[in-house]
Amino acid sequence: MPFEVPQSPKESRPSWDNPMQFVLACVSYAVGLGNVWRFPYLCQMHGGGGFMIPYLIMLFVEGIPLFYMELAIGQKMRLGSIGAWSAISPYLGGLGIASVVTSLYLCLYYNVINAWSFWYLFHSFQAVLPWSDCPVNSNRTAYLEECEVATPTQYFFFRETLNISSSIDENGGVHMGLALCLLLAWLIVYLFIVKGVKSTGKVVYFTATFPYVVLIIYLIRGVTLHGALNGVKYMFTPKMEQLANPQTWINAATQIFFSLGLGFGSLIAFASYNHHNNNFENQAITVSLINSGTSIFASIVTFSIYGFKATFNYESCLERMRLLLMNTFELAEDTVHIDNISFWITDLNRTQPEQIAAIASRIETCSLEAVEGTGLAFIVYSEAIKNMPAAQLWSVLYFFMLLLLGMGSMLGNVTAIITPLRDFKVLAHSLSNETLNGLVCLFCLLLGFGFTTRSGNYWFTMFNEYGATFSLLFIVLLEIVTVSYIYGLKRFEKDIEDMLGRRPNWYWKIMWVAVSPLLLISLFVFYILNYIQGGAPTYQAWDKDVVREELTQIRLGLRSDSEISCVNLCAYSHIEMTVTRKSM
Repeated sequence: MPFEVPQSPKESRPSWDNPMQFVLACVSYAVGLGNVWRFPYLCQMHGGGGFMIPYLIMLFVEGIPLFYMELAIGQKMRLGSIGAWSAISPYLGGLGIASVVTSLYLCLYYNVINAWSFWYLFHSFQAVLPWSDCPVNSNRTAYLEECEVATPTQYFFFRETLNISSSIDENGGVHMGLALCLLLAWLIVYLFIVKGVKSTGKVVYFTATFPYVVLIIYLIRGVTLHGALNGVKYMFTPKMEQLANPQTWINAATQIFFSLGLGFGSLIAFASYNHHNNNFENQAITVSLINSGTSIFASIVTFSIYGFKATFNYESCLERMRLLLMNTFELAEDTVHIDNISFWITDLNRTQPEQIAAIASRIETCSLEAVEGTGLAFIVYSEAIKNMPAAQLWSVLYFFMLLLLGMGSMLGNVTAIITPLRDFKVLAHSLSNETLNGLVCLFCLLLGFGFTTRSGNYWFTMFNEYGATFSLLFIVLLEIVTVSYIYGLKRFEKDIEDMLGRRPNWYWKIMWVAVSPLLLISLFVFYILNYIQGGAPTYQAWDKDVVREELTQIRLGLRSDSEISCVNLCAYSHIEMTVTRKSM
């Protein structure tokens, strides 16, 4: 039999003013920070344009079919995740609860990123960007050692923004500036959702569209920067050998999975406010393609900025080598230029090996390649921005865009919690929308203050790595198995026909019955095996004492040039995380 929809929620439930509001809400939720920093990072890691092939394949065999399924469930039931799955079967209420708890985990730490964006945004309104140069020491005789060993952008993020401790065991106090930014972030989220779908529907017109305006502005500026084409060329130059790497396909699948926001209950909640005959099939395809298209578009912007930064660093490195050779060997200024540095080093090494050996520790290997991870948004971009003309303007635009992307995703995350709670009659009758929404935001804010302590970034990393990945794979696997094999595909087809006037075609049925479940099971098994074989979890810690020791060793000549480069780029120490698997 089709889903049995309770009549009272269906009759009294608010709806989107028009289908465009629903589409924009889904776009605002799905298009987030991962499109700006993680997708470009994966492109870089897996051979540039070659990563597009498995990414697009996974979009059509995994992303769109599962997106379609969640929208269909939400629109038919017109209930949040708990109510929807309980109506399918009383035994499946726990599946909805799992989605709510996972969304709660995400809300606790995701808004901290918005707090960081506020922090950077406020610091952008200065004559000189504070991450442009290292601060001087208390004697005003030199720069701070911790900053000199790293870079000004790294120092500003880890010390000024996070005031990070040396390990997860050193808690320290709350960073008041960051705590106030988190308070502001949650206050804005509350104002966005205070009236439920009615206020959210108005907000998404801005949160879903303005980031594209900023990306277009950045694209125009990015491609005109010196060296930008080096980055774009790298992105679109495929390394086809990466297609033989299983990790490439796994990362493509997980990127699609998490980028679309499957399993959190947000899509079910959004779709529950649709009218019964809304064409969710076209909307599922549209939103999925917009999301993936945004990732590719944002990567072009990112790689143009990345190319500018890499070229700037490369040419600065060559200029330092040019001055070193001229001063050491008293060469004429017009004989040494950045295009023949390698020739001069090779020639001088042959003719004057003793002098070359004397300056060997100061000779750098200049390269256009610079591997970066998820620090792309706050470290790499800020380093590139500081070298642009009118840096303050570009900084404000960039971090305001990050803020809107984060806020748009938060609307979906909080809605995934509030909608199922509102479906409980006790809460619906005893608390107004404003009160319930405020209590949820206040609860998340109070717990979120833990991420603003000195060790908060380590807890942030734990939540980000372990809080949702495993549970989401399990949730979505149960969802598709339940719909296809327990509830029954024939019944599900009838429900879709009831809403759209037609049954889904063979493509959707093959994906739901065979391809998507097998893919999810493969990802699930791989995740478990990878976790078991990975040994004790580790995390990277910013330890200023270790950095100072490394600095002393460098000055004594006890480190090779490659090791010095590692210290200058990273300034990290690797610490084993003493967290048992049971507690995770």
